[in-house]
Amino acid sequence: MRVPRWGIGRRNTDTVTKSEQRRCKWCRRPFDAATGRQGRPRLYCRRSCRQRDYEARRRREELGLTEGELVIARAQLDDLADKLYVLEAAVEDVERDLAEASEGRDYQEAVAWLLDAARPLVQWRPAQGPAST
Repeated sequence: MRVPRWGIGRRNTDTVTKSEQRRCKWCRRPFDAATGRQGRPRLYCRRSCRQRDYEARRRREELGLTEGELVIARAQLDDLADKLYVLEAAVEDVERDLAEASEGRDYQEAVAWLLDAARPLVQWRPAQGPAST
């Protein structure tokens, strides 16, 4: 009886890896995590994010903080509060304008106004301050 040679001492190279969209545990950026790989699934988009998370965990332990507590600089907190206030005001303005809107152009202008107010918050990275663009 003959034994097929294809299964002896060879790695399976026909494995297809699928891509799954995940968010980095540190910076929250989306990244593709290949499924079908061996080992644990990736939690971070880059090695530097993994390192920053490790440093943050060590520092949290030193300060005796729990997982849900956060230390943030006053300037960053104030900056975030300012951006939220601008967005809140823009939402109120758009709601008022759309109540009186009659043309498609009015809706386009309202959406553009709202997006301009929201973009700084979308780019915000709490772990490292505003994202550089």
